[in-house]
Amino acid sequence: RPYGSNTGNKICQFKLVFLGESAVGKSSLVLRFVKGPFHEFQENSADFLTQNFEIRDTAAPMYYRGAQAAIAVYDTTNEESFARAKNWVKELQRQACPDIVIALSGNKTDLANKRAVDFQEAQTVCILVSLEG
Repeated sequence: RPYGSNTGNKICQFKLVFLGESAVGKSSLVLRFVKGPFHEFQENSADFLTQNFEIRDTAAPMYYRGAQAAIAVYDTTNEESFARAKNWVKELQRQACPDIVIALSGNKTDLANKRAVDFQEAQTVCILVSLEG
C-alpha cells in the first residue's frame, strides 16, 4: 500500500511470507536478500527482520492473510521438505488471497553432492502449479 505525501516517490509496502519446514534456510534467504553476503554457519532466525518479512514454519491462515506474495522454501537435500513445500503451495492456493504470487524456492543448492530433489521434478511442479492457478 502506497504511503507518503510525495506522489512522485511512492513507497509501497507489501506483505511477503516465507513458508517451509524448520532448517530449510528461510532465515538465510531473508538475511541474504536484506544484508547481502551469505554466511554458511548463520545462526537460525531472522526474527529482527519480522517487521518486514514474516517467516513461518506452520501454516495457519492468519500468518499469510493479506499477503501479496509467498515463497514456499524447501531444502534440495531433503525430499520430505519438498513434499511439505508442495503442500504449502496448495494451502496458499486454497486459503490465501486469490491474486497472491507464489514462488517455490529450492535452497541449499550448494550441497549438490547431497541433492535429493531433482531439479526437473521441482520445475515440473512449478509448471503444474502455474497451470492450476
